[in-house]
Amino acid sequence: MYRNFFKRIFDLVLAIIALPFWLIILLIIGPIIYIQDKGSIFYNAPRLGKDGKIFKMYKLRSMKMNAPDLRNEDGSTFNSEDDPRLTKIGVFIRKTSLDETPQLINIIKGDMSIIGPRPDLPEHMELYEGNEARKLEVRPGVTGFNQAYFRNTIPWKERIQNDIYYIDHLTMWLDIRVFLKTAISVLKREAVFVEQKSENKSGEKANV
Repeated sequence: MYRNFFKRIFDLVLAIIALPFWLIILLIIGPIIYIQDKGSIFYNAPRLGKDGKIFKMYKLRSMKMNAPDLRNEDGSTFNSEDDPRLTKIGVFIRKTSLDETPQLINIIKGDMSIIGPRPDLPEHMELYEGNEARKLEVRPGVTGFNQAYFRNTIPWKERIQNDIYYIDHLTMWLDIRVFLKTAISVLKREAVFVEQKSENKSGEKANV
């Protein structure tokens, strides 16, 4: 009952309550993002949603316009504090996770949930092996089991198995635990960035 009904109700209620506070953040951070390089405030990233449906995930832009697409060796998106693609305000909003706040709109639209597996890139569908596509059984989340307990410290394939663990044990109590743990991790700024080898997909734009 919780997974199929109440979880969606809670998502809507909490997102609508948080929306005015996000608008205040947008009024403060938005102009700074624009002033730094006169680029778009938002970055709309195509992502895999529930049942493999592709949707646009909204983020505050943290990278310079037309930044190259860097990937880790496992195909996941590159993430580093000294990433030269980040703007000055981009480093700050990444550390504080403010870049993820526009996903309140995705929650209200029904693309995402507050808690769930973080969405993968559309091309990752071809890299799933075995039971890994099971992570698409539920709506992706603004935060999730991996983000709460590991942030960016474990490989992508291991994160997928944690996502499947979350799906198999999904309860309201687990969502509450993940939410509280995420809040603590964000406040402490734990493991926001991780150093990994990367490769440049030339000619592609990136803003993960």
